[in-house]
Amino acid sequence: MSEVNSADDGERPDPGGGPEADPGGGVRLGGWTRFVTARPRLSLLVALLLTALAVAAGSGVADRLGSGGWEDPAAQSTYATKALEREFPGSQPNLLLLVDSGRRSVDEPSVAAEAKRLAARLAAEPGVTGVGSYWQSGAPTLRAEDGHEALVAARITGDEKTASETLDRMAPTYRGAHGPVKVKVGGPVAVRHEMQTTIREDLTRAELIALPVTLVLLVMVFGSAVAALLPLGVGIVAILGTNAVLRGLTEFTDVSVFAMNLTTALGLGLAIDYALFIVRRFREELATGAEPTAAIAATLRTAGRTVLFSALTVAVSLAAMLLFPQYFLRSFAYAGIAVVLLAAAAALILLPAALVLLGHRVNSLDLRRVFRRGRSRETTGAGAGGERTADGGAAWGRMASLVMRRAPLFAVATSVVLVVLGLPFLSVKFGTADDRQLPLSAEAHVVQQHIREGFPGSPGGGLEVLAEGRATEAQYTAYKARIAALPEVRRVDGPLVKGDAAYFAVQPEGEAVDEGAQRLVGELRATDAPFDTAVTGTAAVLVDSKDAIADQLPWAAGFIAVVTLFLVFLLTGSVLIPVQAVLLNALSLTAMFGAVVWVFQDGHLSGLLGFTSSGSIETTLPVLMFCVAFGLSMDYGVFLLSRIKEEYDRTGDHRDAVRFGLQRTGGLITAAAVILAVVMVAIGTSRVTNTKMLGLGIALAVLMDAMVVRSLLVPAVMRLTGRATWWAPAPLRRFHERFGLSEGEPPAAPEEKEADQERDKVAAHG
Repeated sequence: MSEVNSADDGERPDPGGGPEADPGGGVRLGGWTRFVTARPRLSLLVALLLTALAVAAGSGVADRLGSGGWEDPAAQSTYATKALEREFPGSQPNLLLLVDSGRRSVDEPSVAAEAKRLAARLAAEPGVTGVGSYWQSGAPTLRAEDGHEALVAARITGDEKTASETLDRMAPTYRGAHGPVKVKVGGPVAVRHEMQTTIREDLTRAELIALPVTLVLLVMVFGSAVAALLPLGVGIVAILGTNAVLRGLTEFTDVSVFAMNLTTALGLGLAIDYALFIVRRFREELATGAEPTAAIAATLRTAGRTVLFSALTVAVSLAAMLLFPQYFLRSFAYAGIAVVLLAAAAALILLPAALVLLGHRVNSLDLRRVFRRGRSRETTGAGAGGERTADGGAAWGRMASLVMRRAPLFAVATSVVLVVLGLPFLSVKFGTADDRQLPLSAEAHVVQQHIREGFPGSPGGGLEVLAEGRATEAQYTAYKARIAALPEVRRVDGPLVKGDAAYFAVQPEGEAVDEGAQRLVGELRATDAPFDTAVTGTAAVLVDSKDAIADQLPWAAGFIAVVTLFLVFLLTGSVLIPVQAVLLNALSLTAMFGAVVWVFQDGHLSGLLGFTSSGSIETTLPVLMFCVAFGLSMDYGVFLLSRIKEEYDRTGDHRDAVRFGLQRTGGLITAAAVILAVVMVAIGTSRVTNTKMLGLGIALAVLMDAMVVRSLLVPAVMRLTGRATWWAPAPLRRFHERFGLSEGEPPAAPEEKEADQERDKVAAHG
C-alpha cells in the first residue's frame, strides 16, 4: 500500500513485512521477513536441493527444442503443407543433395550413373520418401545453368526431432566424394539441424563470455567480491530453473530453441538487476547501524517491494507474446515469464536468507581498497553502500538539476534524436528465416547459395496448390491454364492426382519470397476453380504469418499498454506518470528498430559483425524485440519512479523528488544496464543472424533507455509537467490509497527530514 503524508491517513499495517517500532524499543518483524529469515540455513539447503533437481530435470532440454515455429498453425498454408506431406510427400522435399561434377557436364554418362546410384541408395534409406532428381525427371529447375551441378531431392519423414536424427545418421554417408562427383547436403531439414547445433554451441560460448565479465563488473560496482557473487548466484539459479520449466513444457507443446538465448540473457540480466538493488539497499541499511535482520526487513519493505513490482511489469510485456499463434513467439513468453518469476523469487527468498547469514561479511574481500588508498573514509563510504553518494549521487544530482533547468531543450532535443534514429524502420521489409541465418561456411548455407545463384527458378522455394474434390482432366487442364496466365508465374507443373486430391507446382518469376511471389499467393487464392484449393510454399507461409501478426498486434499492444498503465498507477497514484512511462518507453526503442533495419536488413556492418544480409527482417523478430525491450525499459522505469515517489511522499517537493530519485538510482540503473548489455552482447556474438540481431538490438535498447531516456528525457518531461505529474481524480486517489503500492519508509520526523535534506544539499554540490 502506498504511503501518503496526509494528516488523516493514520497508521496502516505494512504488508511488505518491514520493521515496525516495538514498544520495548526493539524491532518487530513483518510476516514476510519472518518467513524468509526464520530458517536461513534450511532455506538455502532447500534451494540447493531444488537447484540440483532442476539441473537433472532440465538436462537435454536443447535436444528437445524445435528450430521452426514461424508459421501460423491455423493458416491455409499450414493446412495445405500437412495435406501435401500426407498425400504427396514428394511435393515437399526437405533434403537436397547438391551433386557437383567439377569440370564435367552433369549429363556425362559416368556422372549420371553415379548420381542415379546415389538417388537409389537414398530411396532405400529408412525414413526417406519422395526421392527425385534431375537425372530421373530431366526438370530444368534441378540443373544448374552452367551444367556442372544438379540436385537430388527427397523428404525425410517425421517431426523435427525424428528428421534431425535421421539426417545425423545418413548425412555422413552422402557428404563428400563419390567417384566423379562431390556431394553437399542441404535443404530445409539440414538448415534447421545446423541452426540448432550452432545455437547450442554459441550459447555455451556466450555463457563463458558473459559470466566472468559480469563478475568483474559486479566487483567494480560493489567492491566486495562476496557481494558480487550473490547476484551471479541468483542468476544461475534462475537459468537452471527455467531450463527445467522448458523441459517440462516440451512434453505438452512445441518450444523454440531460440528461447534458450532469452533464458540466459534474462536469467542473468534480471537476476543481477534485482539482486543488485537488494544487496545495495541491504548494505546501506547496515551502514546506518542496523542489525542484519532489521536491515533485511527494511530492504524487503523497500527495494524488495519494488523488485516484485518490476518483475510483474516485465512478465506482462512478455506475456503479450502468448496472444500470437506462432510457437516461436509463444516460446519466448514461456521462457521469459518463467525466468522473470524465478529470478524475482530467488532475489526475494534465497538472497535475503544468504544476506542474513552473511551479515556484515557481505562487505568482505573488498577488492577496490588498493584504488582507494589515501582517500578519506568519508569519500569512500560507497564501498559499504551507506552514503547518499553511493550511486555517484553528487554527479547524478548535478546532472538532474542541469536537465531540469533546461527541461524544454533536453526534452525536445532528446526526442528528436530518438525519432531520427528510428527513421530507417520506415523502410522495413519482412521476410522469412532461411539458410542465410547461418554463417557463410555452413554447408546448408553453401548449398542454398549455389541454388540461388546458379539454378533457374526457385527449386524447393516455389508455391504449391492443393486441389481437393473430384474433378475431370479437362477441369484440371483449364485451371492450370488460368494459373499459367498469371503475370508472376514462370511455369506450372502438374497436376499430380491421387484420388480426389491433386497438386500443382508453381514457379514464380522472381525470388521465392519477394514481393512478386507474395502477390502471386493472393492471385492464386483468388483464381476460380471448380474444386477447393489451398496455397502453400515459402511465400504463402510468409503472407499468412504477416496476416496473423497484423491481426493480433493491436490486441498485444493494447494488453501491454492497459496493464502497464494500471501497474504504474498502483505504484505512483498518478494518472499522468503511467502515460508518460508508456510513451517514453516506446520512444526509447526507436534506436533499436532503426539499427535493426540499417544494419541487418540493409547490410551495413555485415562484414564487421559477420553475417549475410537477406534484405529483410524475419516477421516475428520486431514483435519479440519490442516485448522484451519494453519490459526491460519498464524494469528500469519502475526503479527510478519508485524512488521519486518515495521522496515526493516524504517531502512534497516535486523538483527535489525528481533530482533525488535520479541521484539515488542513476548509478545503479546505469550499472545494471551495462551488465545486462554485456550479457546481450555475448548472446549477440552468435553466428546465427536472428540471435545476433536479438542480442545486439536489445543491448542497444537497454543502454539507450538507461543512459538517455532515464537520465535525460524522464527528468526533463517530469519537470515540464510539474506538480500536475501527481494529479489523479478523487475516486482514483481513494483507490490508490487503498490498493496502491510504493517503495518508501514511513514519513520521517522533522529533525530527520532536515538532516536528510542537508545531506542531499551537500551531495548535490559535491
